[in-house]
Amino acid sequence: MSADTNFDVIIIGSGPGGYVSAIRAAQLGLKTAIVEKEAIGGVCLNWGCIPTKALLRSAEIYHNMQHAGDYGLSATPGFDLAAIVKRSRGIADQLSGGVKFLMKKNKITVIEGFAKLEKATPAPKVVVGAKTYRAKHVILATGARARTMPQVGLEPDGKYIWTAKEAMVPKQLPKRLLVIGSGAIGMEFASFYNSFGSEVTVVEMLERILPAEDAEISALAEKSFVKKGMKIITGAKVDSVKPGKADITAIISGKPQIFDRIILAIGIVGNTEDMGLEALGVEIERSHIKVDEFSRTKTPGLYAIGDVTTPPWLAHKASHEGVICIEKIAGGNPHPLNANRIPGCTYCQPQIASVGLSEAAAIKAGYETRIGRFPFIGNGKAIALGEPEGLIKTVFDAKTGELLGAHMIGAEVTELIQGYVIAQGLETTERELMETVFPHPTLSEMMHETVLSAYDKALHI
Repeated sequence: MSADTNFDVIIIGSGPGGYVSAIRAAQLGLKTAIVEKEAIGGVCLNWGCIPTKALLRSAEIYHNMQHAGDYGLSATPGFDLAAIVKRSRGIADQLSGGVKFLMKKNKITVIEGFAKLEKATPAPKVVVGAKTYRAKHVILATGARARTMPQVGLEPDGKYIWTAKEAMVPKQLPKRLLVIGSGAIGMEFASFYNSFGSEVTVVEMLERILPAEDAEISALAEKSFVKKGMKIITGAKVDSVKPGKADITAIISGKPQIFDRIILAIGIVGNTEDMGLEALGVEIERSHIKVDEFSRTKTPGLYAIGDVTTPPWLAHKASHEGVICIEKIAGGNPHPLNANRIPGCTYCQPQIASVGLSEAAAIKAGYETRIGRFPFIGNGKAIALGEPEGLIKTVFDAKTGELLGAHMIGAEVTELIQGYVIAQGLETTERELMETVFPHPTLSEMMHETVLSAYDKALHI
């Protein structure tokens, strides 16, 4: 093999797991290549995390414009859907260009095309088109795609049934929108379209929306969404759909309802097909690759990170996983990833964020708990912002003072949650959090108050 086809590490997929892994590998002196079949940055940057946040920011500003009078201001709210979408796509393009620059800066070889793997030692060969590449280590960071349900007709058709990708670039707003699935993706799109006037119905198969969140936060979220005009149907499923000439009928638990568009947000499927993984003996369970704590598969020299592996399926988990994997490859001794300390954020209105165990999960795990709660209405900054609705909830081990979990709903909680993530990482107790000085006036003061509340010491409620 010529020098340009031999590498220390080849990474397949350039999403937040792949490109971060490539950068870290290059920093550690490993000759690195990355393979990408579409756009650099992967789904997250091009069709996921970043462009959706741009859309949601437009929705947030539009919502605030409609309430300008509450702030002593006047505004005539209006919107241009095409311009909103254009801004979102422009931001995605800008960041994709930024990742391309980082690849060049770090002297990472970018290989365009679809990769297939073939048996070899010390790691599988990587075949892209007519060219074969070799490396000592190969990392799969191929991500995932939206789950569909073709058995009941729920398969994207580009017209009536959308995945997140189609929902990000609408030509016009649907008057009646059905969102199937109430996880983070479903509720973010439900929030976006609701803000601009669509009649949004959300269907969730489980008994409550946002089922991964603490039940108390979930209940507050549903109350807020219903107040904003959404229709929430839980404990229900879509039996079938039937497209018409200008709309689509969904049979929801036996009852027909008519919509203009449907968004599928019922989970993801790992991208594992057509790469030759089965022939290599890679273990795949329900479309996701099984790995150990350092992202190693059972195939020598082959690793997997991010959404193609185990949950939680989050961009920041993929990036951190990739760094750990590379540092282990380079001979380091990194700590394995603790999935219980990975924060989750949902950027709907109101925002939702959490880390660690919910109250129910802590009790189920056998902990004796102390629970703290502090409402936004008790915080001066929240009232000044015109954001008095929300709650911060903490879960402590009553015996040791360990912070087991934190759960938030309200303005800017996706920024606040990291304080508790750091606290967990440092193994902080309730006493240390109580003794920490929080600046005034800030929303972060509620993080202090909820800890005080757990120990019957709250000052402002």
